[in-house]
Amino acid sequence: MKAYTLTHLHQLPELTDLEMPTVKDDLALIQLTASALNHRDIWITKGLYPNIMLGAVMGADGCGMLNGQEYIINPGLAWGRNESFQSPEFRVLGVPDDGTFADFISIDRTYLYPKPDHLTSVQAAALPLAGVTAFRAIIKRAQLKTGEKVLISGIGGGVALMAMQYAIALGCEVFVTSGSDLKIAEAISLGAKAGYIYHDPDWPKKLLSDAGGVDVIIDGACGAGFNQLVKVCLPGARISFYGGTAGKIEGLNPQLIFWRQISILGSTMGSDADFKDMIDFVDKYRIVPVIDSILPFEAIPDGFKKLMSGEQFGKIVFQH
Repeated sequence: MKAYTLTHLHQLPELTDLEMPTVKDDLALIQLTASALNHRDIWITKGLYPNIMLGAVMGADGCGMLNGQEYIINPGLAWGRNESFQSPEFRVLGVPDDGTFADFISIDRTYLYPKPDHLTSVQAAALPLAGVTAFRAIIKRAQLKTGEKVLISGIGGGVALMAMQYAIALGCEVFVTSGSDLKIAEAISLGAKAGYIYHDPDWPKKLLSDAGGVDVIIDGACGAGFNQLVKVCLPGARISFYGGTAGKIEGLNPQLIFWRQISILGSTMGSDADFKDMIDFVDKYRIVPVIDSILPFEAIPDGFKKLMSGEQFGKIVFQH
């Protein structure tokens, strides 16, 4: 079969001929119909994850066929029994375990979920990693309630967009930040109330003027900009963050946190129950992931280049 493998660090994955995956015990052989790209795939090529195995098939997101039915694959393996946090054995599909950038994948049947009828295979492939990460961050950890005011930072990425769509589905007022006026305009076209350029040091004042503050913030960057997020929190607000791409949080005023009863919540990926609940939520509200571009399987390296440019709005998906 054809597959894109991590052959060398600091290089794009290479198209390789591999033997068909073995199938035994509770494993199922899935013929992949579509897969999708995540920033995680970029960071793996840069050697920024532990337990990287050269020669492994890349890709965490995928949708595929088994016995005439299409399934979405849960990429979070071995979460464990505790819903509060993942087990030491937890890992994400696609290095070290072979992933979805291939013709076929062999995976335990417990990680397969029937594709919601309203989604195409391409749309379904865009859902798994971003969908469950956003769902745990905003629904499970931040406990978002109908009608609350929400800020999503760095709109344009898969997780941020899914979080925005979940909040809109629950009737919340959603505000966004971005470094791009175009991405803000696109978010507003999808239902966001307003957006702010995060390079503008006065953006918190503008949001406070527009909304008076927010109840929930979803962030994937942290870094110096985290202090700006705290400024727009209403008393009792929850900040749920799923990444730290901008680095450490420095200079945070603890008085602003404890006096206003603000909760800061870490979140990563999601449990098997989170994934099932996410699929049910997407099905109930007929949510369709935002897709930036659809490329053929052979153009996976081009997808990497596009994601590295940072110009995408939504997921980059590959048709197999």
